[in-house]
Amino acid sequence: MADPGGPHLTAALTCERVLQEADGVVSAIRLIDRVIFLAEPDGSLVAAQHPFTFLLSFKSGSARGRFKIRVRVEKPSGEDAPLLEAPVFFEGEERGVTVVVQALFEPDQEGLYWYDVFFEDTRVTRMPLRAIFQPRPLAGPPG
Repeated sequence: MADPGGPHLTAALTCERVLQEADGVVSAIRLIDRVIFLAEPDGSLVAAQHPFTFLLSFKSGSARGRFKIRVRVEKPSGEDAPLLEAPVFFEGEERGVTVVVQALFEPDQEGLYWYDVFFEDTRVTRMPLRAIFQPRPLAGPPG
């Protein structure tokens, strides 16, 4: 169990990209919680992937030392799989860590995907990302 004195989750975002400035300041661009994928009449996807970025930010509080942050995805069917594991180092107090991960959303099922964020073995939050499979519009008669 994580120490209630830290670390403290300050941001867990799913966005299109993250800007990291030379002075260490980060900016999350275009927060997302759903992606629409066009589907052919047979149900196959026109483009089966969408790039996105996770921004995870923690402040140390009383946490000091080396730990691991993990993210696991749970599909709409309930099946889950590990997605990433990142080692982090906490210096204590107001010092923190920011983890930025670029990934591809490649859904094989329509519905709600949950990305669970863990500090060591304790889940600290969940981030939703919904895949919507929308039929591609059929071409109309020439006009």
